[in-house]
Amino acid sequence: MSNFVNGIYKNQALIYKIFLYLLTTAIIVYLFPKGSKFKYDISKGKPWQYENLYAPFDFAILKTNEELADEKEQIRENHTPYYNYNTAIPKQIKSNLDKQARLVFGDSIMAIDGVRLIKFSQNTLDDIYKNGILIEVNRFNENSIVYLKKGNEAQEVVYNNIIHQDNLGTYLDKKITNTRLAKYQNQLKELFFNILKPNVRLNEELTEKDLQIKLGAISYTRGSISKGSRIIERGEVIDNNKYRILISLKTEYETKVWTDSSYYVVVVGYLLLVSLALLMLFLFIHKYRPDIFENNTKVTFIFFNILLTVFLTTTVMKINVNYVYVVPLCILPLTLKAFFDARLGLFTHVITVLIIGFIVPNSYEYMFLQIIAGIVTILTISELYKRANLFISVGQITAVYIFAYFSFTIIQEGDVSKIDYETLLMFLLGGFATLFVQPLIYAYEKLFGLVSDMSLLELSDTNSKLLKELSNKAPGTFHHSLNVANLAEAAANEIGGNAMLVRVGALYHDIGKMANPTFFTENQTTSVNPHDELDPQESAEIIINHVVYGIEMAKRNNLPDRLIDFIRTHHGTSLVFYFYKKAKDLAYENGEDINEDDYRYPGPTPFSKETAILMMSDSVEAASKSLKEPTAPLIDDFVEKIINKQMDEGQFLNANITFKEIQAIKKILKRKLKNIYHLRIEYPE
Repeated sequence: MSNFVNGIYKNQALIYKIFLYLLTTAIIVYLFPKGSKFKYDISKGKPWQYENLYAPFDFAILKTNEELADEKEQIRENHTPYYNYNTAIPKQIKSNLDKQARLVFGDSIMAIDGVRLIKFSQNTLDDIYKNGILIEVNRFNENSIVYLKKGNEAQEVVYNNIIHQDNLGTYLDKKITNTRLAKYQNQLKELFFNILKPNVRLNEELTEKDLQIKLGAISYTRGSISKGSRIIERGEVIDNNKYRILISLKTEYETKVWTDSSYYVVVVGYLLLVSLALLMLFLFIHKYRPDIFENNTKVTFIFFNILLTVFLTTTVMKINVNYVYVVPLCILPLTLKAFFDARLGLFTHVITVLIIGFIVPNSYEYMFLQIIAGIVTILTISELYKRANLFISVGQITAVYIFAYFSFTIIQEGDVSKIDYETLLMFLLGGFATLFVQPLIYAYEKLFGLVSDMSLLELSDTNSKLLKELSNKAPGTFHHSLNVANLAEAAANEIGGNAMLVRVGALYHDIGKMANPTFFTENQTTSVNPHDELDPQESAEIIINHVVYGIEMAKRNNLPDRLIDFIRTHHGTSLVFYFYKKAKDLAYENGEDINEDDYRYPGPTPFSKETAILMMSDSVEAASKSLKEPTAPLIDDFVEKIINKQMDEGQFLNANITFKEIQAIKKILKRKLKNIYHLRIEYPE
């Protein structure tokens, strides 16, 4: 049992990675829509590259969205509205006609023409209320047909035959002018205006209900294909008609009702494919980025970003599949490049796009666009901490999206006018969302404890608390650190290292000297040397401890681990040679033995290009102060001697740096030192 527990303890990092791998696979498959995947790729305008395709079952040919939209619009335009006719109002008006007529005409007129006036008024009321008086005006053609609902019956009526109350004056004028009662025109009009009331109103509820019934009755298909029918031959070009049939087959195939056994088979298939893709990423990190593979936090960060990208994509697809390009996939390579390197960022991006390609429509087109955009992202972004670079890169990414989409549309449709401008808007919105990468990187730094170039830029400020304290307590060390930073940055640029990282590491590498600043020669302003009063071993211990003090100060000030690595490794396991030689001479005189390890830095040795560059730059810059009359040949020999000694001691065995790169660094250091000392060619007198 104890052996089992010990085995788990020793392999806990590997067990965690396996757990992370399985968990990520399971979550991604859970996020995927379940159903069988259509095995053919359909591209309009291209030849059918597969075998002859026959219908595996009966299915209907689906109408396009444009066809359905046109049908719905036509139904709306031709739809007949319903109007309610109030029958009580005409009856009430007729019952009060005699009384109102006597009030308008008076008893004298009524005694002469009363019978004719009442008869005319009754006939006119019948004509007016045959179809009623409309309360509000609706914009229909004059000859449009509407339904006039009287009680439980509805009859078709020409819309223009319903009188609107605003047109009553004109109607009455025509009605009265051609009669023998024209002399009473004004009184008749007064009578009608007093008694007439609108009685026809649009029934919005019934009209809308009837419209929805008709819209719901639209057929979403046009024709059908019988099982066994040949759909397309090998080599036949996929025209618009064949494309609709194939899309209909694909839709029917993927939305078919699956049994439980088929459902689990599909899930197993997804699990195998996703696990294979993630395994390739794991193997890549293990083989080519072992330092990242050994760090569980960094591996977790990479897989978290993959999960986040898949989650955003599947969520957007559930809302509206047409918005899939709004998801800013290029944030993934941008983020990984900011924290790690371009190759890892691009490889992870490609793996993620392949995984998402299982579920998006037009997967080939989608993967082509996203992979090309990822490559452009990696190639164009060089210094993310410069805001202008990010805006320029996002502009280039968006332009590539639009250019590639434009090309696909020309190939598939053969017509520039068929470009979907809504999709172009999606690309613009996706580009705008990519700008969110900067605040996202800041959040990741706090959440995962990682360091990006933007944080390094902040830390390189010499007015920061720690560097200001260094300049006050140990001004000589501060000046030395600045010189080392300049040398190291130039060397890193020469061999393609992280120049910003090595510069900041150089600025902080000697902060431990603030604990005992006067024990280091660059801070001694007088001829008094405190080491003269100390034993060589005590002096060596003080010198060595500046590394330990530096690590402690860095942790107290929350400096990132990547910077602490520079403090820890900038002397490697080298000897404090001056005091070692002094102690050795004293021991020889006294006949004693000394322990070399007491005069050796505890290490570790540099384990990256950047930390190796700092060790070389630091040693060369510090030792160059001992040159009394520097000349070009003297500096060349001096640099060669120091760096060759470090190589002989095996200080760079753990750093992924080549002999060629070391030679390039030597060349840069020589040139920079010559510039520092302002060496010139000696001209003959």
